[in-house]
Amino acid sequence: MSTIQQAFANGKAFIPFITCGDPDLETTAACVRAMVAAGADLVELGIPFSDPTAEGPVIQEANERALAAGTTTDKVFDLVRDLRTDVKVPLVFMTYANVVFSYGAERFIATCADVGIDGLILPDVPFEEKEDFAPLCERYGLDLVSMIAPTSENRIASIAREATGFIYVVSSLGVTGVRTEITTDIGAIVQVIRENTATPAAVGFGISTPEQAEKMAGASDGAIVGSAIVKLIAKHGRDAAGPVGNYVREMASAAHRA
Repeated sequence: MSTIQQAFANGKAFIPFITCGDPDLETTAACVRAMVAAGADLVELGIPFSDPTAEGPVIQEANERALAAGTTTDKVFDLVRDLRTDVKVPLVFMTYANVVFSYGAERFIATCADVGIDGLILPDVPFEEKEDFAPLCERYGLDLVSMIAPTSENRIASIAREATGFIYVVSSLGVTGVRTEITTDIGAIVQVIRENTATPAAVGFGISTPEQAEKMAGASDGAIVGSAIVKLIAKHGRDAAGPVGNYVREMASAAHRA
């Protein structure tokens, strides 16, 4: 069992996302620690990028604020080194192929392993192009997390069969962001996944309320929340750790109940 899969070993997982460096790296560190203390089972760390194509306006603006604050990939690596002095849950990076390529793919993935990152999510890398990264991830012991969307259809089985760590099930078409209602038949997607792999599947994109978290975790193995947390950080700035911790406690409890 990979480190990431241990996050799912005791039931449903709650997975929060945060953009590193928004509004600064000290706030990111405080928020990550608050989320873990509040029950997060795994944390997605976004490395800011100037053109995050899968993101809605909330996370796009967080990327802009983080870059304006001088956040670099090396500074994010330093952040992870600091977090790893006391944070024990799995940590995965969510970023874009360009960030990895510009750093040097092998150097990037080797550094991930060195600082204690357990996996990598690259939303702009289709399944068919993952060979640019998968062998390196395997060599350095990282899980390259696959994404399955409502449009994956006849590719769901083949993506699932090769998936490592966990599978990120995209709940809705379009970009990230809070949604009032999730209408995709998640159960049908998860059923195909379960017929083809034992790798756990968690649902993200659009989840913002405890009711949604419980429902999506109930239909899968976990719930992923990003935009709602990033919105709280935008609202509270450097004082965000308390409100973020309170929100995550409520959401994690709901997911764990499922």
